[in-house]
Amino acid sequence: MNYKQIVVFIFTLLVFASCATNSPLDYALEQAGSNRPELERVLDHYKSDPEKLAAAEFLIENMPAHISYRDSTIFKYYAIADNLLQSDLLHTVIRDSLLEVKKKLYPDLDRKPISDIKIMTSNYLIYTIDHAFSLWKNCEWAQHIDFNEFCETLLPYKVTEYQPFDYWRDTLSEAFSQNLKTQLYDDEETNTTYRTVDIVRNEILSKVCRNGEYIEAGYPLLTASQMKNIAYGRCVDYVNLAVSTYRSVGIPCYIDATPFYGRFRAGHTWDVVVFGNGGDMPSEWDLACEHGKRFFPAQRFPKVYRSTFAINRERVRYRNESALKYQFDYCVKDITPQYTKTSDIEVELYQNVKLAEKFCYISIFNGHNVEWSFVDYGEMKDGKAYFKNIGRNILYIVQGFDGKQIINISDPFILHQNGSIEYYVFNGNEKRPLDIHRKYFEGRNVAEMRLRLKGGRIQAANRADFSDAVTMVTIENQYVPDKFEINDNNGYRYWRYLGADGSHGSIAELQFFDVDTIATGTPIGCKSASKESIVKAFDGNYLTNFETDEPDGAWVGMDFRTKKQICNVRIIPRSDDNDIHVGDVYELLYYNGNQWVSLGKKTATSNVLHYDDVPSHALYWVKDHTQGWDERPFILCENDNIEWR
Repeated sequence: MNYKQIVVFIFTLLVFASCATNSPLDYALEQAGSNRPELERVLDHYKSDPEKLAAAEFLIENMPAHISYRDSTIFKYYAIADNLLQSDLLHTVIRDSLLEVKKKLYPDLDRKPISDIKIMTSNYLIYTIDHAFSLWKNCEWAQHIDFNEFCETLLPYKVTEYQPFDYWRDTLSEAFSQNLKTQLYDDEETNTTYRTVDIVRNEILSKVCRNGEYIEAGYPLLTASQMKNIAYGRCVDYVNLAVSTYRSVGIPCYIDATPFYGRFRAGHTWDVVVFGNGGDMPSEWDLACEHGKRFFPAQRFPKVYRSTFAINRERVRYRNESALKYQFDYCVKDITPQYTKTSDIEVELYQNVKLAEKFCYISIFNGHNVEWSFVDYGEMKDGKAYFKNIGRNILYIVQGFDGKQIINISDPFILHQNGSIEYYVFNGNEKRPLDIHRKYFEGRNVAEMRLRLKGGRIQAANRADFSDAVTMVTIENQYVPDKFEINDNNGYRYWRYLGADGSHGSIAELQFFDVDTIATGTPIGCKSASKESIVKAFDGNYLTNFETDEPDGAWVGMDFRTKKQICNVRIIPRSDDNDIHVGDVYELLYYNGNQWVSLGKKTATSNVLHYDDVPSHALYWVKDHTQGWDERPFILCENDNIEWR
């Protein structure tokens, strides 16, 4: 990570300058500049109502950290978006069209923010406060929260940054609360938070075309009119819709997020509802899931942060005192212990480390664009780094800023389930050969799909109904070789893969080899297989698959029109395409205590990548230079098994 590549947005000293001599409220009013009378008008409006006055003060004193677009051009972009969202175009066309509009007409809007303290109007803030209090006091499903919870759930005038002041509460409550008004009454669940959020969630799902086909897109769609018509999006987009709608009808809720999963290059965002009993209950996958169900029981979380309206003053201190001034979010609360076991840790650093600041950074492996990514900061003392609330069973490294760039200042280490730390110290004295089958750990779905190969058969016949079928190979193990050798001296017109009963015939690819080349013919399949599914077995795409609805008797194959001698058959199991992919260029790297060192690039000629003279004790990484980005480091255990980190 190069320091010049880190984009740091400075709020023109609105929040991050020291304000030791002033209260947060006084400081905020000073920073409002010419907009100060608007805010003072709000304070004067509530001077005889202590509770609403306290709410107004809370919003104003934390307002400098929240931002909107400075340039009104965004509303021209929004007008185009509204027209597209209300059209009959496919959601993918809408997505791609808005991306083109962003790139060609409005490429730099996000570089022109302004603090809300400079533009907030008294009318909008008074509306916000009165509306929020009305919901809190009058909705039975909101009356269990205290004032502090109210300030962070129902009171804020925006759910996410850059959200405009467009009276979103009115628009979204009107759009998605009709079923609340007509709900069946009972004496058990009516007007409970649980029943209310489920009614509203299902109404949103019934009215919004929820499509997750998200790639690079235009600016976030944050107006109320766009949210209620959102045609595509990431998890965070649908979380913004859910939380904005829930708050608009008085359901108290938060937004939680992890910057990165413990073994994945990306993070996740979800909503959390504050129930009257049962505490805070998250939704695993935004609108698609009920609250309170299982929450990623197999995932590892290095950090989980809750979005807050209040400024995190500790992060303000970091911003004031650090040399790097990394762009951490300044309105979050660390709630990692609510989701996973954590430890406060001290990490041994390399000797003679010289940095430009007292702060250091705990990072997890990314491998996509950057090798390591920050998840939090800590401080150094006497050759050690100190961090709080660190998620367990995850690989970390400590990094620091030397005044010019980010450098690694510790060995990689695993924080084990029991809270102990194990450092991966490089030892290159011993060498060994290494066969590599994957570049990423194997998840449950992949393992289950691979198991479906067991018992499958490769057969040949001269009759189209395979009544004269000859079994050439019976697959005995789910870990198949790159190619099955076929002993065929006769030649057959029809060749197929017949899945074992219960397997649905699931495979990603099927290739028949005539000597060294792939033999071509007409794809065929069983009666229960669709034409689209049959073609997918021969399309060269390892992420599409042949499969039938019927679990038994599923098969797919090739009609060669005449007798054909087949020498080899390649069967690619249905998977995540993180097995070694024939034709891809790979590179094996190991960490030598300072940096990743290459053992050379190789083009895969089979589903096994072989290297000689590999250091026996190291942290390894297989990088695919052809495609994909799911890659994880691994170590070698004493039994030669790979342990993914």
